Amino acid sequence: MRSPLDRLRHALSFEVIALLLVIPLGALVFHKPMHDIGVVGVVSATLATLWNMAYNDGFDRALRRLAGTTLKSPRTRVLHAVLFEAGLLVVLLPFIAWYLGITLWQAFVMDLSFAAFYLVYALGFNWAYDRLFPLPEWSPG
Repeated sequence: MRSPLDRLRHALSFEVIALLLVIPLGALVFHKPMHDIGVVGVVSATLATLWNMAYNDGFDRALRRLAGTTLKSPRTRVLHAVLFEAGLLVVLLPFIAWYLGITLWQAFVMDLSFAAFYLVYALGFNWAYDRLFPLPEWSPG
Protein backbone atom coordinates (compact mmCIF):
# COMPACT_ATOMS: atom_id res chain seq x y z
CA MET A 1 0.00 0.00 0.00
CA ARG A 2 1.12 3.56 -0.63
CA SER A 3 2.03 5.81 2.28
CA PRO A 4 0.06 8.97 3.01
CA LEU A 5 3.02 11.07 1.80
CA ASP A 6 3.18 9.10 -1.47
CA ARG A 7 -0.58 9.53 -1.93
CA LEU A 8 -0.18 13.28 -1.39
CA ARG A 9 2.64 13.45 -3.98
CA HIS A 10 0.47 11.48 -6.39
CA ALA A 11 -2.63 13.62 -5.91
CA LEU A 12 -0.85 16.97 -6.10
CA SER A 13 1.26 16.11 -9.14
CA PHE A 14 -1.82 14.70 -10.87
CA GLU A 15 -3.79 17.91 -10.35
CA VAL A 16 -1.03 20.40 -11.13
CA ILE A 17 -0.17 18.76 -14.46
CA ALA A 18 -3.87 18.44 -15.32
CA LEU A 19 -4.54 22.14 -14.61
CA LEU A 20 -1.67 23.17 -16.87
CA LEU A 21 -3.42 21.27 -19.65
CA VAL A 22 -7.13 21.75 -18.96
CA ILE A 23 -7.36 25.51 -18.29
CA PRO A 24 -6.18 26.71 -21.70
CA LEU A 25 -7.93 23.84 -23.50
CA GLY A 26 -11.20 24.44 -21.63
CA ALA A 27 -11.13 28.17 -22.34
CA LEU A 28 -10.55 27.47 -26.02
CA VAL A 29 -13.17 24.74 -26.42
CA PHE A 30 -15.95 26.37 -24.34
CA HIS A 31 -15.29 29.99 -25.33
CA LYS A 32 -15.05 31.10 -21.72
CA PRO A 33 -12.40 33.37 -20.21
CA MET A 34 -9.35 31.52 -18.92
CA HIS A 35 -10.02 33.12 -15.51
CA ASP A 36 -13.46 31.50 -15.26
CA ILE A 37 -12.18 28.13 -16.43
CA GLY A 38 -9.26 28.60 -14.03
CA VAL A 39 -11.59 29.11 -11.05
CA VAL A 40 -13.66 26.10 -12.06
CA GLY A 41 -10.43 24.16 -12.58
CA VAL A 42 -8.90 25.09 -9.21
CA VAL A 43 -12.09 24.40 -7.24
CA SER A 44 -12.55 21.16 -9.15
CA ALA A 45 -8.91 20.21 -8.58
CA THR A 46 -9.20 20.89 -4.85
CA LEU A 47 -12.30 18.72 -4.55
CA ALA A 48 -10.76 16.12 -6.85
CA THR A 49 -7.55 16.01 -4.79
CA LEU A 50 -9.49 15.26 -1.62
CA TRP A 51 -11.64 12.72 -3.48
CA ASN A 52 -8.51 11.23 -5.11
CA MET A 53 -6.80 10.53 -1.81
CA ALA A 54 -9.88 9.01 -0.16
CA TYR A 55 -11.02 7.10 -3.27
CA ASN A 56 -7.61 5.60 -4.06
CA ASP A 57 -7.11 4.48 -0.48
CA GLY A 58 -10.56 2.86 -0.42
CA PHE A 59 -10.11 1.30 -3.86
CA ASP A 60 -6.72 -0.18 -2.92
CA ARG A 61 -8.07 -1.54 0.37
CA ALA A 62 -10.99 -3.17 -1.44
CA LEU A 63 -8.73 -4.52 -4.18
CA ARG A 64 -6.30 -6.00 -1.67
CA ARG A 65 -9.18 -7.59 0.26
CA LEU A 66 -10.77 -9.01 -2.91
CA ALA A 67 -7.68 -9.91 -4.97
CA GLY A 68 -4.92 -10.16 -2.36
CA THR A 69 -2.83 -7.44 -4.05
CA THR A 70 -3.02 -3.81 -5.11
CA LEU A 71 -1.48 -4.56 -8.51
CA LYS A 72 -3.98 -3.41 -11.13
CA SER A 73 -4.69 -5.17 -14.39
CA PRO A 74 -5.57 -3.03 -17.42
CA ARG A 75 -9.25 -3.88 -16.88
CA THR A 76 -9.04 -2.89 -13.21
CA ARG A 77 -7.35 0.39 -14.18
CA VAL A 78 -10.24 1.25 -16.49
CA LEU A 79 -12.80 0.44 -13.76
CA HIS A 80 -10.74 2.50 -11.28
CA ALA A 81 -10.75 5.55 -13.58
CA VAL A 82 -14.43 5.30 -14.55
CA LEU A 83 -15.65 5.02 -10.93
CA PHE A 84 -13.42 7.91 -9.87
CA GLU A 85 -14.80 10.21 -12.58
CA ALA A 86 -18.44 9.19 -11.96
CA GLY A 87 -18.16 10.13 -8.29
CA LEU A 88 -16.53 13.42 -9.10
CA LEU A 89 -19.16 14.26 -11.74
CA VAL A 90 -21.93 14.16 -9.13
CA VAL A 91 -20.10 16.60 -6.88
CA LEU A 92 -18.96 19.10 -9.51
CA LEU A 93 -22.08 19.51 -11.66
CA PRO A 94 -23.97 21.98 -9.41
CA PHE A 95 -20.87 24.10 -8.82
CA ILE A 96 -20.02 24.44 -12.52
CA ALA A 97 -23.60 25.46 -13.39
CA TRP A 98 -23.76 28.03 -10.60
CA TYR A 99 -20.34 29.59 -11.10
CA LEU A 100 -20.49 29.89 -14.87
CA GLY A 101 -24.17 30.89 -14.87
CA ILE A 102 -25.12 28.12 -17.26
CA THR A 103 -27.89 25.53 -17.25
CA LEU A 104 -27.45 22.17 -15.58
CA TRP A 105 -27.52 20.61 -19.06
CA GLN A 106 -24.70 22.87 -20.28
CA ALA A 107 -22.77 22.13 -17.08
CA PHE A 108 -23.37 18.43 -17.63
CA VAL A 109 -21.99 18.60 -21.19
CA MET A 110 -19.00 20.62 -19.99
CA ASP A 111 -18.40 18.30 -17.04
CA LEU A 112 -18.65 15.24 -19.31
CA SER A 113 -16.06 16.81 -21.60
CA PHE A 114 -13.76 17.44 -18.66
CA ALA A 115 -14.46 13.92 -17.38
CA ALA A 116 -13.54 12.43 -20.77
CA PHE A 117 -10.27 14.35 -20.72
CA TYR A 118 -9.55 13.30 -17.14
CA LEU A 119 -10.53 9.70 -17.81
CA VAL A 120 -7.85 9.37 -20.47
CA TYR A 121 -5.43 11.52 -18.48
CA ALA A 122 -6.01 9.52 -15.26
CA LEU A 123 -5.40 6.22 -17.00
CA GLY A 124 -2.12 7.44 -18.49
CA PHE A 125 -0.96 9.37 -15.43
CA ASN A 126 -1.64 6.55 -12.97
CA TRP A 127 0.05 3.98 -15.18
CA ALA A 128 3.11 6.22 -15.54
CA TYR A 129 3.13 7.00 -11.81
CA ASP A 130 3.05 3.30 -10.91
CA ARG A 131 5.98 2.68 -13.28
CA LEU A 132 7.98 5.59 -11.85
CA PHE A 133 7.16 4.75 -8.22
CA PRO A 134 6.45 0.98 -8.05
CA LEU A 135 5.59 -0.66 -4.77
CA PRO A 136 7.86 -3.42 -3.44
CA GLU A 137 4.93 -5.88 -3.37
CA TRP A 138 4.81 -5.74 -7.18
CA SER A 139 8.31 -7.22 -7.57
CA PRO A 140 8.28 -10.72 -9.05
CA GLY A 141 9.91 -12.52 -6.20
